[in-house]
Amino acid sequence: MQRNSGTTFSICIAAFKSKHLRECIDSILAQTIGNFELIILNDCSPQPVEEVVSQFDDKRIQYHKNDKNVGALNLVQNWNKCLSLASGEFIMIMGDDDLLEPDYLEEFTLLMAAHPSLDVYHCRSKIIDDGGTPWLLTPSCPATEDVYDSIWHRLNQYRSNYISDYMYRSEALRDQGGFYQLPLAWGSDDITAFMATGQKGIAHSPKAVFRYRSHRMSISSTTTNGLAKLEADMGYAAWLKNFLQENPMGETETVIYRHLVENQDRYMHERRIFTITKIMASEAIPNITKWWWHRKKFQLSAKDVFLAAVKSRKMRKGK
Repeated sequence: MQRNSGTTFSICIAAFKSKHLRECIDSILAQTIGNFELIILNDCSPQPVEEVVSQFDDKRIQYHKNDKNVGALNLVQNWNKCLSLASGEFIMIMGDDDLLEPDYLEEFTLLMAAHPSLDVYHCRSKIIDDGGTPWLLTPSCPATEDVYDSIWHRLNQYRSNYISDYMYRSEALRDQGGFYQLPLAWGSDDITAFMATGQKGIAHSPKAVFRYRSHRMSISSTTTNGLAKLEADMGYAAWLKNFLQENPMGETETVIYRHLVENQDRYMHERRIFTITKIMASEAIPNITKWWWHRKKFQLSAKDVFLAAVKSRKMRKGK
């Protein structure tokens, strides 16, 4: 059902942490384009999220609270609840400690005007540290591309992206079933964008109007979350295999398509090794035994686990 509220943008925060929440909200309210609603969904946080939100008096803010905590494992449920609450023509999901540049919505408006038929748009991002200082930019992308180029670049790790540097047409997102559910939302942003890109394509802005706050030790080292990330990787591989069952039209797309079909198992295998490498790099003492014990479940060899351990050591030294 089409919703005609007159609101162009729905900006949604699934909030749990309160430390940077005020700064986050300030950056949203400072947009040069004011036709938006701000939906804040408190994930039943023990932190003073409601107290922070109550300090703002702006009619564009909608505050909601979960009856119980959904948690990081099922984070995508919060994203989809935000989608159900949204009345804007376009929607984006915001992290509770990330920031928007003042011209974030303005830049996306220009992008949409240049490519009005698309359902998903993307911008470059600045990576900031806990104090807010920028220290890295995500790679730039072509002005437009098809879904197979997008998949190829991501699987080769030539791209870095986050849920908040994507803007979706709300009804198209609902039509595809909302944000794609994977444990811990590990890869959910990728697959959701691939689905929305479809046969239409995606448009990218070279301007870094989103600021992602990177906590360098934020990759969880717990057994539950570590294994959940590997479960998500297996779900990612299953989605890709199903998606590649259909042969696209067009000679150029067919070349890339055939490459992806022939190499998807290798790409997904490399992704799983990368995942456990990142997790072990975040641990004070890497739990190699855990990964050795679970290796067969995730189609990994003892050599793969050893390789990840070696790479994780180099990664820790590089921090």
